[in-house]
Amino acid sequence: MSKVGKLPVAIPAGVTVNVAGGVISVKGPKGELKQTFHDEIDIKVEGSEVVLTTKDNSKQTNAYHGLYRSLINNMVKGVTDGFSKTLVVNGVGFRAEVKGKELVMNLGYSTDFIAMIPDGLTVTATPDGKVTIAGIDKQLVGEFSSQIRKLRKPEPYKGKGIRYEDEVIRRKVGKTGVK
Repeated sequence: MSKVGKLPVAIPAGVTVNVAGGVISVKGPKGELKQTFHDEIDIKVEGSEVVLTTKDNSKQTNAYHGLYRSLINNMVKGVTDGFSKTLVVNGVGFRAEVKGKELVMNLGYSTDFIAMIPDGLTVTATPDGKVTIAGIDKQLVGEFSSQIRKLRKPEPYKGKGIRYEDEVIRRKVGKTGVK
Protein backbone atom coordinates (compact mmCIF):
# COMPACT_ATOMS: atom_id res chain seq x y z
CA MET A 1 0.00 0.00 0.00
CA SER A 2 1.04 3.58 -0.59
CA LYS A 3 2.29 5.51 2.44
CA VAL A 4 0.46 8.63 1.26
CA GLY A 5 -2.70 6.75 0.28
CA LYS A 6 -3.14 5.19 3.74
CA LEU A 7 -3.79 8.58 5.34
CA PRO A 8 -7.47 9.59 5.40
CA VAL A 9 -8.49 12.98 4.02
CA ALA A 10 -10.28 15.13 6.63
CA ILE A 11 -13.43 16.87 5.41
CA PRO A 12 -13.92 20.28 7.09
CA ALA A 13 -17.33 21.70 7.95
CA GLY A 14 -19.16 23.16 4.98
CA VAL A 15 -17.63 20.73 2.46
CA THR A 16 -19.55 17.83 0.92
CA VAL A 17 -17.90 14.90 -0.88
CA ASN A 18 -19.89 12.61 -3.19
CA VAL A 19 -18.60 9.45 -4.89
CA ALA A 20 -20.72 8.01 -7.71
CA GLY A 21 -20.00 6.22 -10.97
CA GLY A 22 -16.23 6.62 -11.07
CA VAL A 23 -16.43 10.36 -10.35
CA ILE A 24 -15.71 12.12 -7.07
CA SER A 25 -17.15 15.60 -6.58
CA VAL A 26 -16.18 18.00 -3.81
CA LYS A 27 -18.40 21.01 -3.13
CA GLY A 28 -17.45 23.80 -0.75
CA PRO A 29 -17.83 27.52 -0.11
CA LYS A 30 -15.57 28.54 -3.02
CA GLY A 31 -17.00 26.19 -5.67
CA GLU A 32 -17.16 22.62 -6.90
CA LEU A 33 -14.48 20.31 -8.36
CA LYS A 34 -14.88 16.90 -10.01
CA GLN A 35 -12.33 14.16 -10.72
CA THR A 36 -12.65 10.76 -12.36
CA PHE A 37 -10.82 7.79 -10.86
CA HIS A 38 -9.91 4.22 -11.82
CA ASP A 39 -11.89 1.30 -10.44
CA GLU A 40 -8.77 -0.25 -8.82
CA ILE A 41 -9.25 2.19 -5.92
CA ASP A 42 -12.26 2.16 -3.58
CA ILE A 43 -13.13 5.63 -2.29
CA LYS A 44 -15.52 5.80 0.66
CA VAL A 45 -16.77 8.71 2.73
CA GLU A 46 -16.81 7.65 6.38
CA GLY A 47 -18.10 10.37 8.68
CA SER A 48 -15.88 13.41 8.22
CA GLU A 49 -13.11 11.54 6.39
CA VAL A 50 -12.45 10.14 2.93
CA VAL A 51 -10.77 6.71 3.06
CA LEU A 52 -9.07 5.12 0.05
CA THR A 53 -8.39 1.39 -0.23
CA THR A 54 -6.85 -0.72 -2.99
CA LYS A 55 -8.35 -3.85 -4.55
CA ASP A 56 -4.98 -5.50 -5.24
CA ASN A 57 -1.34 -4.85 -4.42
CA SER A 58 0.17 -4.16 -7.84
CA LYS A 59 2.68 -1.39 -8.43
CA GLN A 60 0.27 0.63 -10.62
CA THR A 61 -2.54 0.36 -8.07
CA ASN A 62 -0.24 1.59 -5.30
CA ALA A 63 0.69 4.57 -7.50
CA TYR A 64 -2.99 5.36 -8.06
CA HIS A 65 -3.61 5.02 -4.32
CA GLY A 66 -1.24 7.86 -3.42
CA LEU A 67 -2.18 9.93 -6.48
CA TYR A 68 -5.92 9.96 -5.79
CA ARG A 69 -5.41 10.67 -2.11
CA SER A 70 -3.32 13.74 -3.03
CA LEU A 71 -5.83 14.86 -5.67
CA ILE A 72 -8.75 14.57 -3.23
CA ASN A 73 -6.79 16.43 -0.55
CA ASN A 74 -6.01 19.23 -3.04
CA MET A 75 -9.67 19.38 -4.06
CA VAL A 76 -10.77 19.76 -0.42
CA LYS A 77 -8.14 22.48 0.19
CA GLY A 78 -9.12 24.24 -3.02
CA VAL A 79 -12.84 24.53 -2.28
CA THR A 80 -12.14 25.74 1.28
CA ASP A 81 -9.08 28.02 0.99
CA GLY A 82 -8.12 28.14 -2.68
CA PHE A 83 -4.65 28.28 -4.21
CA SER A 84 -2.59 31.21 -5.44
CA LYS A 85 0.78 31.86 -7.02
CA THR A 86 2.51 35.21 -7.30
CA LEU A 87 4.78 36.08 -10.21
CA VAL A 88 7.20 39.01 -10.22
CA VAL A 89 7.80 40.84 -13.52
CA ASN A 90 11.28 42.38 -13.28
CA GLY A 91 12.99 44.50 -15.92
CA VAL A 92 13.21 48.01 -17.33
CA GLY A 93 9.93 48.79 -19.08
CA PHE A 94 8.43 45.39 -18.25
CA ARG A 95 4.83 45.58 -17.07
CA ALA A 96 1.67 43.51 -16.79
CA GLU A 97 -1.95 44.58 -16.60
CA VAL A 98 -5.33 42.86 -16.64
CA LYS A 99 -7.87 44.01 -19.23
CA GLY A 100 -11.12 42.09 -18.84
CA LYS A 101 -10.35 38.39 -19.42
CA GLU A 102 -6.88 39.12 -20.84
CA LEU A 103 -3.47 39.53 -19.24
CA VAL A 104 -1.47 42.02 -21.32
CA MET A 105 2.29 42.05 -20.77
CA ASN A 106 5.06 44.19 -22.21
CA LEU A 107 8.23 42.12 -21.83
CA GLY A 108 10.78 44.01 -23.90
CA TYR A 109 9.77 42.59 -27.28
CA SER A 110 8.36 44.65 -30.15
CA THR A 111 4.80 43.43 -29.46
CA ASP A 112 2.85 42.87 -26.27
CA PHE A 113 1.95 39.37 -25.08
CA ILE A 114 -1.76 38.78 -24.56
CA ALA A 115 -2.75 35.73 -22.49
CA MET A 116 -6.39 34.71 -22.18
CA ILE A 117 -7.28 34.06 -18.53
CA PRO A 118 -8.95 30.62 -18.19
CA ASP A 119 -12.35 30.26 -16.55
CA GLY A 120 -12.06 29.58 -12.83
CA LEU A 121 -8.99 31.78 -12.31
CA THR A 122 -8.70 35.35 -11.07
CA VAL A 123 -5.64 37.34 -12.02
CA THR A 124 -4.61 40.65 -10.47
CA ALA A 125 -1.66 42.78 -11.49
CA THR A 126 -0.17 45.55 -9.37
CA PRO A 127 1.86 48.50 -10.72
CA ASP A 128 4.99 47.33 -8.88
CA GLY A 129 5.20 44.25 -11.13
CA LYS A 130 3.43 41.53 -9.15
CA VAL A 131 0.89 39.26 -10.85
CA THR A 132 -1.24 37.08 -8.57
CA ILE A 133 -3.03 34.06 -10.03
CA ALA A 134 -5.69 32.51 -7.78
CA GLY A 135 -8.28 29.77 -8.13
CA ILE A 136 -9.69 26.60 -6.58
CA ASP A 137 -8.00 24.11 -8.95
CA LYS A 138 -4.32 23.65 -8.00
CA GLN A 139 -3.41 22.14 -11.37
CA LEU A 140 -4.99 25.00 -13.33
CA VAL A 141 -3.29 27.68 -11.18
CA GLY A 142 0.12 26.01 -11.55
CA GLU A 143 -0.24 25.38 -15.29
CA PHE A 144 -1.29 28.96 -16.11
CA SER A 145 1.44 30.48 -13.94
CA SER A 146 4.10 28.29 -15.59
CA GLN A 147 2.86 29.30 -19.05
CA ILE A 148 3.17 32.97 -18.09
CA ARG A 149 6.68 32.38 -16.66
CA LYS A 150 7.77 30.68 -19.92
CA LEU A 151 7.13 33.90 -21.87
CA ARG A 152 10.31 35.46 -20.42
CA LYS A 153 12.32 33.27 -18.06
CA PRO A 154 14.59 35.12 -15.64
CA GLU A 155 18.16 35.53 -16.86
CA PRO A 156 21.10 35.10 -14.45
CA TYR A 157 23.06 38.30 -15.18
CA LYS A 158 20.60 41.11 -14.41
CA GLY A 159 17.65 39.07 -13.13
CA LYS A 160 15.27 40.38 -15.81
CA GLY A 161 12.24 38.28 -16.65
CA ILE A 162 9.29 36.66 -14.92
CA ARG A 163 9.90 34.61 -11.80
CA TYR A 164 7.88 33.16 -8.96
CA GLU A 165 7.84 35.30 -5.83
CA ASP A 166 9.58 32.65 -3.72
CA GLU A 167 12.03 31.64 -6.47
CA VAL A 168 15.70 32.46 -6.00
CA ILE A 169 17.72 33.29 -9.12
CA ARG A 170 21.42 32.49 -8.90
CA ARG A 171 23.17 35.56 -10.21
CA LYS A 172 26.32 35.29 -12.32
CA VAL A 173 29.19 37.72 -12.58
CA GLY A 174 29.63 39.22 -16.04
CA LYS A 175 32.81 39.28 -18.13
CA THR A 176 34.19 42.36 -16.38
CA GLY A 177 33.90 40.80 -12.91
CA VAL A 178 36.48 38.09 -13.61
CA LYS A 179 39.55 40.39 -13.55
